[in-house]
Amino acid sequence: MARISRYPFFDHLRADAASHVIRYRSGRAVRSGRGLAFWFRPLNTVVAELPLDDQELPFLFRGRSADLQEVVAQGIITYRIADPDVLAARIDFSIDLVSGLHTRTPLDQLAGRLTGLAQQYASSTMAATPLRALVTEGAGRLRGEIGDGLAKDPSLAEMGLAVVSVRVSAVQASAEVEKELGAQTREQISAAADEAAFARRAAAVDKERAIAENELANKIELARRAGDLVAQEGANERNRATEAAAAARISADSDAAVRRIMAAADAEALRLVETERNGVEGERVALYRDLAPAVLMGLAAREFATRVQNIEHLSLTPDLLSSLMSELAGNTERRGRSQPK
Repeated sequence: MARISRYPFFDHLRADAASHVIRYRSGRAVRSGRGLAFWFRPLNTVVAELPLDDQELPFLFRGRSADLQEVVAQGIITYRIADPDVLAARIDFSIDLVSGLHTRTPLDQLAGRLTGLAQQYASSTMAATPLRALVTEGAGRLRGEIGDGLAKDPSLAEMGLAVVSVRVSAVQASAEVEKELGAQTREQISAAADEAAFARRAAAVDKERAIAENELANKIELARRAGDLVAQEGANERNRATEAAAAARISADSDAAVRRIMAAADAEALRLVETERNGVEGERVALYRDLAPAVLMGLAAREFATRVQNIEHLSLTPDLLSSLMSELAGNTERRGRSQPK
């Protein structure tokens, strides 16, 4: 808003940097620019002030969808004055030279025109789109249609206006319809949740089956390994028994060989002893062969007496004594004849 200072004969106006001021004198524009400051005489001066900063225009549109359902769209249109001189020629932006305020409502006139144009594009889009699509994707569609339509509209360019942006915050149906749509959506979500639960249960069953199969495979593998262990232990026992039998056989053969060697040594020693003994006995027999029977009987009696410790009875028959005496006598005669004279 411009600040006006009153003095005698002349007044002074100072505009903001975001305002474009046009000074008219006697019906002609004598000065035009941004953020001007000048002296003027109120009697022959008219001043128009146009804002150059971005202006935001909220909107709320009601329409019908392609399936004849009421739809409400709300958002904000941001615009700016691109050519102040052209717009000042179309809409009155003159200000009161005492208060500095606009004498009319030019911004409201701009809002009405922009809102009417935007609603025209929004209504056509709503009428061609089903309700569900509008509720789910309507914000993007309306933003694009309204923005493109206003940017290409020649009337705005002729007025010196430029649309900066269009934002659509929501596209809503009536409360009853939204409830029904919500119920359908809830049913779909519930069905999806049930499907997810079924899928989880199926996955759990598959995992349990896989676990059971793994356990069974592990048991089979353990049983196979146990069989291999038993077979290996049996083979080991057989090998140990074979080795023990071989060792026992070797030990027995060694013992038998030792015994054979010892027996051969003993036999050789016995043979030598017996040989020697036989030689001695042979010499003794040779000596006894030449002795008389009576001498032999005496030697036998003496040998017998040395071996028998106790004699309880001794019987001598006359025949034995007569033969012994005759034998002794005969031996005495032979010795006498054999002695030299």
